[in-house]
Amino acid sequence: MKNIFVTFSTIIMLCISLNLKAQSYKYAVGGRLGASNGVTFKMFLDKQNAVDFILNFQSKKDYSYFRATGLYEIHQPINNGYGINWYYGGGASIGGRNYKPLDNGELLLSGDGVVGLDYKFDEAPINVSLDWKPAFEIVPDTHLDLSGVGLSVRFTF
Repeated sequence: MKNIFVTFSTIIMLCISLNLKAQSYKYAVGGRLGASNGVTFKMFLDKQNAVDFILNFQSKKDYSYFRATGLYEIHQPINNGYGINWYYGGGASIGGRNYKPLDNGELLLSGDGVVGLDYKFDEAPINVSLDWKPAFEIVPDTHLDLSGVGLSVRFTF
């Protein structure tokens, strides 16, 4: 996780030092790295509002899981932020988890929040975002999962 912050901080410093202006984009598709890895598709509905669909998966020695998340996001510019936007929003997830030693699968349902930073490079069709996506799991048991930090790198079109 430390590497994610170092990478994103380096990108931000590069943008500031080059004094780049961000460009807007309509669609973006790419990968998400973090507590669990996956793919992401973001679509702007207008200049400020977007939807982000994330498919996450993780497999470890004792368990594996899959989660599909849909988020509604509101993007705001940061004053003197060299084109960096911040965003917040919410949505929901559905998925499944399997405990391998017991070979028992269970359904996952959660309400999700999101807050993060977003940047689109002016000279390249690349977008990067760093966010935190806490999830309040409702099924199979009720608990708060705060581990949802992720770095997304997307191709824009």
